[in-house]
Amino acid sequence: MFRKTNTSPFEDALKCEAEGLELLRAGVANTGCAALAVPKVISVSERELVIPHIEQAQPTPALMSALGEGLACLHKLPQSCYGLGHDNYIGLSPQKNRWCDNWGEFFRDDRLGYQISRIQDAKLRNEFQGVLARNSDALEGFLNEHCVRPSLLHGDLWAGNALFDRKKAWLIDPAVYYGDREADLAMTEFFGGFTSDFYQAYDSVWPRTSAYAVKKDIYNLYHALNHYNLFGSGYLGQCRQLLLSLEASLNH
Repeated sequence: MFRKTNTSPFEDALKCEAEGLELLRAGVANTGCAALAVPKVISVSERELVIPHIEQAQPTPALMSALGEGLACLHKLPQSCYGLGHDNYIGLSPQKNRWCDNWGEFFRDDRLGYQISRIQDAKLRNEFQGVLARNSDALEGFLNEHCVRPSLLHGDLWAGNALFDRKKAWLIDPAVYYGDREADLAMTEFFGGFTSDFYQAYDSVWPRTSAYAVKKDIYNLYHALNHYNLFGSGYLGQCRQLLLSLEASLNH
């Protein structure tokens, strides 16, 4: 068994993680993809989450392909709405949620807007809020134009949250909500670590859209802002770069 203790300041953090694991686990089961798995929640409390131990191995090309194919199949499952019915967490940060039928509005307000509102430096916060306000309508319209329907998202899909044993790929530590599938793919590129086998397998099931390159920067702005709020100035340059990219792309 693997026992994870709650090191966050939030009493319900592990319970939210457990709910996310169960949502993903049910979704993966519905895909029928045998080579992608999500650990079963054995028990959870405010203090401790218990899941099966995963005997880790180095990912082979076949397992990277299985992860890509399985994620695409998970994303293809029909969903009815964007967002989520309750707040949860992304790493050590709160993640705001609500149900919404407008993806562009949800991502602008509940992802970018919320993270910008958490910036403690008032001058910087006002600067970033100004950029978001100037591009508000264009951003909402662009994201809605290039997202056909909601998908169940892992929400925090960096390489550390994709594990492998000798037979399967595993998804752990989610920050689930329903949104544009390409937000998950963008996060895989935020730190890297996913091979070409992963992307080729994903695209073979559900190819990325022609707008992915632009959307990738918009979606990863959320993660850059979150990391700035958590870890400080080392991420400020990336936040500014992605904000400039957002404005340039929406006003070309």
